[in-house]
Amino acid sequence: MSEYKIITANQFRKNPFQLIGKDWMLITAGNEEKVNTMTASWGGLGVMYGKNVAYIVIRPQRYTKKFVDNEDTFSLSFFGKGYRKTLNYLGTVSGRDEDKITKSGLTLARYQDTPYFDEADFVLICKKLFNQPLHTDGLVDKKLLDTWYRNGDYHTLYIAEITDILRITHAEKL
Repeated sequence: MSEYKIITANQFRKNPFQLIGKDWMLITAGNEEKVNTMTASWGGLGVMYGKNVAYIVIRPQRYTKKFVDNEDTFSLSFFGKGYRKTLNYLGTVSGRDEDKITKSGLTLARYQDTPYFDEADFVLICKKLFNQPLHTDGLVDKKLLDTWYRNGDYHTLYIAEITDILRITHAEKL
């Protein structure tokens, strides 16, 4: 298991548009008995309620959603470019159908009670503050309905306080 250093939000100097939108992340939640993860390319980082936060969105049919709903915390794990194939696999196979975490070859670790992946370059540990399903009424640009919500499977928005940022020791300097 790799070791990590806890860094502050001010020491975190990564571009969230690149990290989330282009490089992707794993959203991971669960307990001692069962953990699930999913690849995500939507979300963001910012300030809300006077706290440093991450926001994520999850569609109702995603298996990981029940894990995020059932736990107080989740992690966002970010990887180097060599993990693109693994992230693609974890985003296309459901944990309902197979043990995709084991098959991915990634090492599940825990920070306090929150699961994350040891191979990540860095991990955001997040504590849920808010969640709400998105609805048609909230969409100002109705063209988004045809592009993203033809099936009516609206995401749930989660806003979570970033309680800790782990820089894994094998990672490049942030």
